[in-house]
Amino acid sequence: MLEVNGIDVFYDGLQALASVSLNVGTGEFVSILGPNGAGKSTLLQTIAGLLVPRNGEIRLLGEPIHTLGPHQIVGLGVSLIPEEGWLFPQMDVTENLLMGAYPRMLRGTVEDRMDFVFQLFPILRERHAQQAQTLSGGERQMLAIGRGLMASPKLLMLDEPSLGLAPLAIKAILGTLARIHEEQTATILLAEQNVHHALMLSQRGYILENGRITMDDESQVLLGNSHVRRNYLGL
Repeated sequence: MLEVNGIDVFYDGLQALASVSLNVGTGEFVSILGPNGAGKSTLLQTIAGLLVPRNGEIRLLGEPIHTLGPHQIVGLGVSLIPEEGWLFPQMDVTENLLMGAYPRMLRGTVEDRMDFVFQLFPILRERHAQQAQTLSGGERQMLAIGRGLMASPKLLMLDEPSLGLAPLAIKAILGTLARIHEEQTATILLAEQNVHHALMLSQRGYILENGRITMDDESQVLLGNSHVRRNYLGL
């Protein structure tokens, strides 16, 4: 579904990604792992069209998208759940969800999609008229994911969804991602610092260090890799 081929990306005059390549097949759950500042957010933002690669290309279902704007890429079925959600704080839960369903093609399915989101996150149904800024951290992350799902994405990308959350909230959020992948046969690209949880969820993983892919393999192989165990799992 997604092919990233040799992209170089510069941010504030500094090179953030160097010759990065990866692929995500239809229905796959793939993780991007690495320390803070490795370039994970930059990579997802580039795929989403928020940043433009200086070299290389990005293809979705065989078609180049690296020259398109963010609104065009969203229209092709790519949803990015950014770090910390980027919600509309003074809008209520329902209004935030509706913002994720703005494409014309989705107007007839809004109620069905919202019902699906409320099934995944029952607390959002209870909070439907509550302003986003009054929600807990875990609830805000649920709302951000729900808003992304409102667009019926072909590719769902998440940037550090566990960041700053309590352990119980992390368990709930990541457990829901597994459910989305299994029940919806969703294609998911997850960027995470929590290496153990990410590899337990995903089928394959890429290690991103200092803007370069240094390793990629099946998740279970990476879990047993000595470099990963020593530097990311503390073993």
